[in-house]
Amino acid sequence: MSKEEVPPWLREQLTRFDQLQQSLQAILVQKQQVELELAEIEKANTELDKTPANGTVYKSAGSILVKVGKANLTKELAEKKEIATTRSMVLAKQEVRIRDSVKELQSKIDQALKARPSKS
Repeated sequence: MSKEEVPPWLREQLTRFDQLQQSLQAILVQKQQVELELAEIEKANTELDKTPANGTVYKSAGSILVKVGKANLTKELAEKKEIATTRSMVLAKQEVRIRDSVKELQSKIDQALKARPSKS
């Protein structure tokens, strides 16, 4: 089927389909980054749990390490974890919504292509 044979509304649907797939890909990348961040937070919490309450703890601040209190760092990690968890849930909802839109649009495009008479 040449470009001239594709009606404008179908071209728009195909363009929308491509955009949805790109959006889905971007969400999946963001979701993976958040999952990595959560894993790092968990690892940091595990190591922090091994440290005595009065032990020396450092956190990275750019290219230097800064001495901080264990309680402060524990609180900071808990806040980061809460934010990352919330972000993960939002991204999961967006992923489901976009996947549904992709499936629906795919179905419409398939039906439109099946309904078109084939030229041989």
